[in-house]
Amino acid sequence: MTRCLVCLAPARSDIHAACSQGLFGAGTAPRLDVQLSKLHTLALAMVGTTSISGLQRKISLRLDSERNTLQVATGNGLFILKPQAQTFPNLPENEHVTMRIAQLVGLEVPSCGLVRLTDASLAYIVRRFDRTAERKRAQEDFCQLAGLSPKEKYEGSAEACFKLVDRFASEPGVEKLKLLRQFMFAWWTGNGDMHRKNLSLLTVDGRHALSPVYDLLCTRLVIADDQLAMPLAGKRDNLGPTAWSKIAAYAGIPDKALARLAQTFARALDRAVALVEHSFLPEDMKQVYVDLLRARVATFTG
Repeated sequence: MTRCLVCLAPARSDIHAACSQGLFGAGTAPRLDVQLSKLHTLALAMVGTTSISGLQRKISLRLDSERNTLQVATGNGLFILKPQAQTFPNLPENEHVTMRIAQLVGLEVPSCGLVRLTDASLAYIVRRFDRTAERKRAQEDFCQLAGLSPKEKYEGSAEACFKLVDRFASEPGVEKLKLLRQFMFAWWTGNGDMHRKNLSLLTVDGRHALSPVYDLLCTRLVIADDQLAMPLAGKRDNLGPTAWSKIAAYAGIPDKALARLAQTFARALDRAVALVEHSFLPEDMKQVYVDLLRARVATFTG
């Protein structure tokens, strides 16, 4: 018995048929039609030719017409593949379990999972939410909304992000509560890479709302003292109830709504710990992650 590469529940094969259906639209996971030795070369070649940016090298993929093979796509790819990084260890496993935890606290998560490459290493794969088979959806990250260049993605603060939601979202009150949940999740999971380009508004049927979450990592697993990418209530580390009360008040979010969010994280703790323990991270990283989750969940309420 192993663990499913998508849901992390016990499985007799790499991926449950239902999980494969949800991610790939087929009951059997497709094979990857890319030579392992060429993955990093392909990822580098795609820099500047796709809109995908971030910490890891990424490859755009599409399914063939029979839905049994994943192929490299220079345009209109519906999947993003992230192989192991040369700089930091176990980023695919890290991102996968962090996305699974995000679901527990009510964040909108695109279909994602892990796949095994020919050398038995694991790569992270996610279905793109900014496009369908027919068209591309309008998406603008918080650098674009603020008129900043990508190099300025770490500029500003959480407060500046709430201002952008106020200005551009169709329902600012709803979206600001979602944004607060994202900032709380970033703190809880030790994510020091939630910058402006990792936050976006997606336009669907004329409605501008926060996109599903993406590029979620526990960066503390690879950078031990990593702090928040942008300050929140003037702080990047050592956040506590006062900081959360300040940012909620700034965003116009009632105390009762903040308290309900804090309870959401507290109720999710045991299930989050179980996901980490069942993940494909090495044992030493699992322990660091679990200790972090247990310690930080209390900082929302004191």
